[in-house]
Amino acid sequence: MKKTMLITGAGRGIGRALAAFAFQQGDDVIALMRTSVSEAFGGEVFCGVDVTNQRALDRVAAALRDRPIDLLVNNAGIIGPERQSTLDMDFDGFGRALEVNTLAPLRVVQTFLSNLRAARDRAGIARIVTISSQMGRMNYTKSDRIAYRASKAAVNKVMQGLATDLAGELIAVRVVDPGWARTEMGGPNATVEVADAAAGIHARAWELNMALTGSFVDYRGKTVSW
Repeated sequence: MKKTMLITGAGRGIGRALAAFAFQQGDDVIALMRTSVSEAFGGEVFCGVDVTNQRALDRVAAALRDRPIDLLVNNAGIIGPERQSTLDMDFDGFGRALEVNTLAPLRVVQTFLSNLRAARDRAGIARIVTISSQMGRMNYTKSDRIAYRASKAAVNKVMQGLATDLAGELIAVRVVDPGWARTEMGGPNATVEVADAAAGIHARAWELNMALTGSFVDYRGKTVSW
């Protein structure tokens, strides 16, 4: 039975690479992106979808109707404002980082929860994976890019709580760190190839089961401390 994956932020970087890789692996891919498609990579594409905009998400939900979603990947994210020091903060930019990186993943899950439940009813389990970062670990005391760090620490906690609340429904939740990937966000000095990050995330997503729900791992499968 062909499985369906919905991924946000599929217009560039890791999201685009993951969507293309999943399609090549035989997944039925539903790709959400803010921009338009520059080149075909397979799958079903919804353009102009800002994950902070409920109307945009509802438009996708209406199009999908009761279609089962076996795996939902919250990938969309931003690095935050240029000024994000504890001593010099762009507060509007900080708020936007929280809106995109923390609130939107939960908004997306709630929007497509009925589709996840439909997949659970069909296959016995559904999966939610949120792309986070080890920069959000509470035991990592570096303070650069604090808005980004705080937004990732917050989404980690939200997903931990979601795992608890959905455990009884056989919907597994996991947080994955893609590593320092060489994307527009990661920059040219990053140490992880985008293709490696995408393949690793795909593996970590589909290996997820109820015994692993609530876990935080990197793209290679190594446990990351909260």
